[in-house]
Amino acid sequence: MPAQSGRESLCCYHSHPPVKSSIALNSHLVEIDAVDFAYGKRPILANINLRIPRGKVVAIMGGSGCGKTTLLRLICGQIRPSRGEVRVDGISLSGLDTEGLYALRRRMGMLFQFGALFTDMSVYDNVAFQLRENTDLPDDVIHDLVMLKLNAVGLRGVANLMPSELSGGMARRVALARAVALDPMLVMYDEPFAGLDPMALGVIGQLIRKLNDALGATSIVVTHDVQESLQIVDYVYFVSEGRVVSEGTPDEIRRSDVPFVRQFVLGEADGPVPFHYPAKSYAAELGLTVP
Repeated sequence: MPAQSGRESLCCYHSHPPVKSSIALNSHLVEIDAVDFAYGKRPILANINLRIPRGKVVAIMGGSGCGKTTLLRLICGQIRPSRGEVRVDGISLSGLDTEGLYALRRRMGMLFQFGALFTDMSVYDNVAFQLRENTDLPDDVIHDLVMLKLNAVGLRGVANLMPSELSGGMARRVALARAVALDPMLVMYDEPFAGLDPMALGVIGQLIRKLNDALGATSIVVTHDVQESLQIVDYVYFVSEGRVVSEGTPDEIRRSDVPFVRQFVLGEADGPVPFHYPAKSYAAELGLTVP
């Protein structure tokens, strides 16, 4: 962003100074080491190890309920692991107090499932929300920055509309503009393609890639959409039953001979993830077997 007449980088206006990395800069923005997590007695993640390189777009894929969104919640510090360590920009989240955690979160952006726009706020006010809450910027500078973000997603013309007046794809693009309002170092996307038609899906995919590169940010995309994701990401982690079962570049994933990955990528109904939920035999269910 050019340093002209009040349009300097947002970090100049933060009401709280950004958290500084506790270690020397390395090539990974997010590091997850030997992490376990359970909701009560129900295990979700087991011995998870991930590395998210700086400046890259990384996808986390897997079936519903495998722990993908839980990983995002661990990375933003909403929950804490049962075992292991999560580091963001070299900072261990387990060592942060509430103030430190909030300061780190101000350097993150989040696109929630289905956008999660504030329904009683206009598009303009949705995008301006973080700027008003986390900076001391004057209104005229906030206006320019909101227009800048909306222009980046092609929706400057809907600034005065309400979320209820937008299509699903447009609402997702507004939510993306809100997610990057503070020029975050890390942007997390929770199922950004869910419920979109093919055109809107393609637009969102390209925006994720272009905005990541333009901002010099790092992006984590949790998704089920294999084909669109493999076109825009740099690396993929596959999670199944709480474990990383495969990883690699898009080309490596396309060529993978790992049964779970092949079933997922090809959309096969049966395989390592069976079509039938475990049960006694159908014949026994109908009483056709001899005792």
